[in-house]
Amino acid sequence: MVKRLPVVLLHGWAMRPTVWAGVRARLSADTPVYAPALPGHGGNPAVGASLAAWSDALLATLPPLAVYCGWSLGGMLALDIAARSPERVAGLLLVGTTPRFVADPDWPHGLAADTVAGFRAGYAEAPEATLRRFLALQLLGDPARKRLQQPLADALDPAAAQGAVGSGSGFADGLRLLAESDLRPAARDIRCPVRLLHGAADALMPAGASRWLASELPAAGLHLLEQAGHAVPLSHAEACATLLDDFRAA
Repeated sequence: MVKRLPVVLLHGWAMRPTVWAGVRARLSADTPVYAPALPGHGGNPAVGASLAAWSDALLATLPPLAVYCGWSLGGMLALDIAARSPERVAGLLLVGTTPRFVADPDWPHGLAADTVAGFRAGYAEAPEATLRRFLALQLLGDPARKRLQQPLADALDPAAAQGAVGSGSGFADGLRLLAESDLRPAARDIRCPVRLLHGAADALMPAGASRWLASELPAAGLHLLEQAGHAVPLSHAEACATLLDDFRAA
């Protein structure tokens, strides 16, 4: 009898674990599932603006071996966990994930630095309006965006709209992680099986990032969704669940 590995689902910045509801409903019934809120989200304490600190805080509550599925910032955390604690990770499903959020001269697959800086400033000054733009950007290019608007809004962490951006704020720390993290060197050392699921029309984390990961990771397969934006856990929950169910323990 095949034994299912535990699955860990890591959500994105300013969101809640409820974004995975459709994926969880489609996983095999015998799959143990962990869907923690990220540090500084869902009432969890903030742990600072360190990718390692966020990963370690998550690992403290998770099983000794699991398949990790991360979306957006959650995908960056899954990459970091796989690179620094490979004995904890049996496989990775990276959904709408990039190793570097911000573009630079040798990385064209990110957002312009001034765009990211403007988003951070906008969130500090007008959080609700900035979050509305953030949600709209996730749905840009998705033909099902009207259907997805409400489910995506429902998955937003209510505390994010309060605009907590000062010292010790998990939301401010998360934006800093997105702005400053570069996982390209670490990604090249990941040896576990990796599947990449990415919307071709993703305007937040361009699909070129997953193409780069597919070319650099030793054991990666890319699944590009031609009719999808960034909100893949909602728009293509079935595809997420199918790829996760492919990871099995002997």
